[in-house]
This record gives sequence, structure tokens and C-alpha cells, in this order.
Amino acid sequence: MEWFRASARRYRWVVWSIMALAYMVVFFHRLAPGVVRDDLTAVFGISGAAFGNLASMYFYAYLIMQIPVGMLADTLGARKTSSVGILLSGAGSIMFGFAPSIGWAYAGRFIVGIGVSTVFVCILKILSEWYSEKEFATMSGVTTLVGNFGGLVAQTPLALMVGLFTWRMTFAAIGGLSFLLAAACFVLIRNRPTDMGFASISAVDPVSETSCGDLLPALKAALSSRAMWPATILVAFFSGGQIAFTGAWGVPWLTDVYGMTRREASGLVSIAIFGAMAGGVIIGKISDMLGARRLPLILMSMVNALAWGVMIFAGSGRPPLGLLKPVLFVMGVASMAIVLCIAVVKETNNPRYTGVALSVLNTGTFIGIAALPPAMGAIIDLLSPYSPVVQYRGALLLCFGGAVAGLILAFMVPETNCRNVVAGAKAGTPLQ
Repeated sequence: MEWFRASARRYRWVVWSIMALAYMVVFFHRLAPGVVRDDLTAVFGISGAAFGNLASMYFYAYLIMQIPVGMLADTLGARKTSSVGILLSGAGSIMFGFAPSIGWAYAGRFIVGIGVSTVFVCILKILSEWYSEKEFATMSGVTTLVGNFGGLVAQTPLALMVGLFTWRMTFAAIGGLSFLLAAACFVLIRNRPTDMGFASISAVDPVSETSCGDLLPALKAALSSRAMWPATILVAFFSGGQIAFTGAWGVPWLTDVYGMTRREASGLVSIAIFGAMAGGVIIGKISDMLGARRLPLILMSMVNALAWGVMIFAGSGRPPLGLLKPVLFVMGVASMAIVLCIAVVKETNNPRYTGVALSVLNTGTFIGIAALPPAMGAIIDLLSPYSPVVQYRGALLLCFGGAVAGLILAFMVPETNCRNVVAGAKAGTPLQ
């Protein structure tokens, strides 16, 4: 038995590594539009609001797919769901790269969003099967760290690739690489240790497959769980602000307000991404070590609101670069308090329906992420008679307001002490 457990512990890193590579593709597509905004504007002749909508097509698709993806992860399994999703994202990336008109670009970006929407919920489903409860927040943080490497590729390296190969060929190449990754997902990923004859690693008894008839009760149970709504809205605000900045408006803000080149601006935005990479691991690990979720969540929410406040109010909307650089890093770190919300939602729902519960959380998350970039673009267009400093300060106020609202919601998230608190969870019955 001990040999089987050791074998499962080794192979789980293979499974996780493939899923983490897929998550890098997710982050690349999530953050890439900000770097190629000028190219897209020049080719398609679009306004700020139209660019915000183009960036958000990914998130619209991601949003509408979350609950279906959770159901697929719980029924078909993470292996098949993620393999098909990554394959589809590759096709969408190629379509975007060769788009002859803005309509085709919208369609390509939307298909990319549908494809990559499968990855995150499938990763969390894999973590719930291959890792114990005491490892879940830590591994969620490590996963976000690796995923954010894709976000880094979507900054300065993307700017360099666009300069060398054009934005069209770059996105087409990413699509081709996605096809190879989809094949690796199908060949190497297994839904749970028992699929390979290994003993279960999870601290709880392995759960049975979910049938289609269980899905509506599972969805109802997830929607009524006590942590779902405060955690979901908090994550929507935090993720929405961070992604709107790093993926859409951070580079334009720095080029328009500070007069930076695109390469310089993308390098500075990368500081926030580095912060998110560090924050996911640090916050998750500290929470697991303390055996607490709520207090670390509240403290990080305070830091997040403070960081956005400095960006809005210091220097009348144009903070000095010496102050801005550490603030961007801190904002990135604190925004990853979302890993604690993910853990709490998992721990306040039946383990049998992890995919469904986390897909509900992710749906709310991407409402925030999809809504903020076009809303910020609309504010920038509305304030176009004024200076760039005024335009972007008005847009970034949305992110600050979300951070303050998230801080209030953090006090409403229940404490789980890093364990599943659902009565009857091992029995496989939905939470009432």
C-alpha cells in the first residue's frame, strides 16, 4: 500500500505539470491584448470601448462556460474536458491571428475563451483528487504562480515576438503549440489516482463519479452554501481589477500617462504579475500553515485596497515611478487572496461536487473580469476631452472601488480551519 501511495505521489506531479502548462496558455491569452492594442487599433480602426470589448470577448466566453465546465469536470472528468478545451483554444488563436476583419477577431477571441475556460476548474478538480485538503491552498497558489508565467510571456516577450514576427504570426504559433499541449493532456492526465490503480492520496475517502441526474441538486447546493456569495463577489472584484490592469489597460495607461514605450510599459506591468506569482504561493502556504482562511483573507484585502488607493490618489493620479513599482508588486500579491476564497468554497461544499461548486465561483469571477475592461474603456472615451491622467484616473477608480467592496465582503466569508465542514460529505450527499 505504501508503494502505491508513493507511486501516486510521484505521478501526480506529471498530471499537475501538464495542467499547469495548460494554465500558462490561459494566462497568455488573458493578458495579451494590452500589449497588442496599438496593432489591433491600427489594423481594425477601433475605439477604446471597442478594444475593451475585444479584450473581454475571452471573458464573456469564459463566463458562460463556467457552470457547464464544472458539470463536465464532474461527469466526463478533467482529462477529456481539458483536452478538448485546449484543442479548441488553439483553433481560436489561429483564427484570431489571421482575422481579416474585426468580426473575425471577435470570433477568434471568443473561441479561445470557450477553450481555455475548461482549464482552471479542471485543475482544481485534479487537485481535489490528487492532493490532500492540507495541501489544497498551497497547490492552488503554486498553480497560479506557474500560470502567471504565461502572463509574463504576454508582456515583454510578446512585445518582442510581435516586433520580430508580427502579432498575426505570433498568435498563430501559439495556436499550433496548443494543439501539441492538447495531445499531451489526453495522453498523460488521469482524473484520479485510482484510474491508474493507485491508492487514493486524499485525506477523505475517494468519491464516486457524479451522474447527470445529480447535477441540478449539486448546483442548488453550491448556490445555497454559506460561503458562495461573499467569496464569489470578492473574487470578481479582485480578479476583475487585477486582470483589467495587467491584461488590458495597464500598458496603455503607462504609455499615455508616462510616455513610456510599449516595451517599457509591458515590463512595468510585469511587476504586478510577479507579485501575483509570489502572492498565490505565499498566501496559500501561510493559510495552510495557520490552519485559517478568514484572517489572512481580511488582511490581504486591506493591503489590496491600500495599494489601489495609492495608484489612484498619489501624485494626483500619476504616482512617481519610485513609488509605483513597489505598489504594483504589492497589488499583485494582495490580489491573490482569491486563492483563499477558492479554498473556502471547496471546503464548504460536498467534495463529490467540487467541479460544480468551483464553477459557480468562477462564473462570478468572470462577470467582474468581463465587465471591467469595457467599462474602463467607456470611461476613458467619456473623459476624452480631458488629459490622459484624468481619463485613466477615472477608469482606475472602478478598480479601487472594487477593492474596497472586496474588503467589506472578506468579513462575511466563513472560517473553515482548512478542512471540509460539510456534514455528510464522505457519504456523498449534497450539502443542504
